[in-house]
Amino acid sequence: MRYEELTIEGRNAVLEAFRSGKTIDRLLIAEGNKEGAVSTILKEAKKQNAVVSFVKKERLDQISTTGKHQGVIAYAAAYEYAEVSDILSAAREKGEEPFLFLLDGIEDPHNLGAIIRTANLAGAHGVIIPKRRAAGLTATVAKVSAGALNYTPVAKVTNLVQTMEELKKEGIWFVCAAMDGDVMYRQNLRGPIGLVIGNEGEGVSRLVRENCDYTASIPMKGNIDSLNASVAAGVLAYEIVRQRSFG
Repeated sequence: MRYEELTIEGRNAVLEAFRSGKTIDRLLIAEGNKEGAVSTILKEAKKQNAVVSFVKKERLDQISTTGKHQGVIAYAAAYEYAEVSDILSAAREKGEEPFLFLLDGIEDPHNLGAIIRTANLAGAHGVIIPKRRAAGLTATVAKVSAGALNYTPVAKVTNLVQTMEELKKEGIWFVCAAMDGDVMYRQNLRGPIGLVIGNEGEGVSRLVRENCDYTASIPMKGNIDSLNASVAAGVLAYEIVRQRSFG
């Protein structure tokens, strides 16, 4: 099911969005504004486990396109999120060992869209992103993915580390991109695998990295020392494809 992307402003409109079942990626509320209808909105947000941020009213004034935000602005997802179990089911239906992308802190929607596009073309069964510190499935992400969002499920989870621990019980192991890791060509990247990509500034966070089984680096021959996150994801993904396909 596809959602129309919305920036929803005003207490009644936001409350109706929650009650109608729209997936809210993020809810912004003016600081100190927790009474009346806002209290009800917060209860609905809790039910959906939506990310809530309290910000200065001036920030909402800057974002607002209507000038009538009433201290509340919500961002609704452009596409419905999948469950992690849906991704595993997709692999089983194809009779393939799971191949997943896990994205740790990818906040640029252009990077997220490009990675989803790569995941689809590389034959990955799905993408997993965290609820916080991450871009959601906005219209920009959908456009950059060039249609891949119609075919590649994206799950949004509360805790990446916990999700990884649960997936390890399913036999999946994890390799994360790291500049100080072993060169990817020397790694065994076959079998049920999750490729973990961090953001360009900080890379993979410490706790997520500690829960990975291996680290892999991309050989660098130029004068700069890093690749764009989506490019790095593509390079590593196709080394996984090569090994899975040709040994």
